[in-house]
Amino acid sequence: MIRNFQNSALRGNRNGLAIGRLTAVVIVFLAWMCAYGTASAQRWSEKKANAWYARQPWLVGANYVPSDAINQLEMFQAETFNPALNDKELALGESIGMNTMRVFLQDQLWAQDPKGFTQRLDQFLAIAARHHIRPLLVLFDSCWEPDPKLGPQHPPIPGVHNSGWVQSPGAKGISDPAYEPKLKSYVEGVVGAFANDERVLGWDIWNEPDNGNGARFASQEAKHKAELVAVLLPKAFAWAREAHPIQPLTSGVWTGDWVHPDQESPMTKIQLAESDIITFHNYEWPEGFEARVKQLQAYHRPIICTEYMARGAGSTFDNTLPLAKKYNVGAINWGLVAGKTQTYYPWDSWQHPYVLEQPTVWFHEVFRQDWTPYREHEVELIHELTGRGTLQASSIGQ
Repeated sequence: MIRNFQNSALRGNRNGLAIGRLTAVVIVFLAWMCAYGTASAQRWSEKKANAWYARQPWLVGANYVPSDAINQLEMFQAETFNPALNDKELALGESIGMNTMRVFLQDQLWAQDPKGFTQRLDQFLAIAARHHIRPLLVLFDSCWEPDPKLGPQHPPIPGVHNSGWVQSPGAKGISDPAYEPKLKSYVEGVVGAFANDERVLGWDIWNEPDNGNGARFASQEAKHKAELVAVLLPKAFAWAREAHPIQPLTSGVWTGDWVHPDQESPMTKIQLAESDIITFHNYEWPEGFEARVKQLQAYHRPIICTEYMARGAGSTFDNTLPLAKKYNVGAINWGLVAGKTQTYYPWDSWQHPYVLEQPTVWFHEVFRQDWTPYREHEVELIHELTGRGTLQASSIGQ
C-alpha cells in the first residue's frame, strides 16, 4: 500500500528517518546478522525457489479487499465476513484472467478467536479455489492507522483514499515486549494451519515494514518504530519457517536502490536476505518498472510485483502488464472492486479530499461497485495477456 516513494508530491514525506534513528536500525541489523544467521539457512535455495516458480502459471491478480470492507478487520470479523460477496467479486477476477489475490490478515483476529478466524480464512480459501485463485496472504503491515481496534469500524472519510486501513500489529503491539508471544502464536497458528495447503500461494510476512506513514499518524506511531520492526521482522520469518510451509515466504521491498546490496537500508537487507522469492512494489512509469525488474534479476530468484497500478502516477495496466509478462514477473495490482476503501481516490486526497469533485482518472481499482469495468480496454488487455477468463465480468450479478 505504498505509494511510490519517488512521488513525494502525491504522498508527502513517507520515507524520512532521522540520522539517529537510522543508526539505531543499523545496530539492530548487525544484531540480527548475529542472532538470526541460522534462521536464514532455512531459506529456500535459488534452485528450489526457481523450481517452484516454474510450476506456476503466470501470476496476475489484485490486492483484494471486499467492496463492503474498509480494512482487514471488517473483511474477516465474524459479524462482517461476507462469503457471498467474496464469491461474486472473486468471480470477477477469474473472469478476466486473474489467478491470485493478495489478501491482508490482522493479528487481533487471531488473538480474539483463533478457531473462528481460521474457519473463516479456510472458507475464504475454498471460495477462492472455486475460482482458480490462490491468494498470497499478508501477515503484518506497517501502513496507516497505528491503533487498530476490533469491533465495528468507522465509516469511510468522504473523498479520502484508504481512510480506515489499520496496521498489524498496532503501535502498542510493536512496543510492548509482552505482546510478542501473541504475535508468535498468530504466525505459527495461521501458517501452521495452512502450511501444506495448495490453495495458498505464499506468505507475505510484512508489508512495507519500515513505512513511517509520514506525519499523518506521527503522534500515534510507536517510538523508534523502524528499529522495533527490524527486530520483529526476522523473528516473524523464523516463526513462519518453524511451520515448514510448502509455500514460499517473502516481504516486498519498496524503497532504496537495489543496485548495490551493500548500500541498501538495514530493513531492505533483511527483506532480501530472508525472502524465498523476491517481491517488490512499484508505482512508477514503465521505464521505472523495467529498471526495477532488471535490478532485482541480479538476485536470481522469482520476482513478483505485489503492488502496482496507480493511473494518476503513471503506472497503468497498459504500460506495465506487458512488461511484467515480457520478464515473467508476477503482477498484482492494487484494488479489484471499488468500495469502502475508496482507493480510486489518489494519495493526495489525505491533504485535499475529493468531496466536491471526482479525480480526473481513478487511481486504483479495476471494477466499479456495480461490477462493470472502469475501463473496458483494461479488462480486455488482462484477458488477452493472461489467455484466461471469459470476459463476462459485466454480466455477473445482473
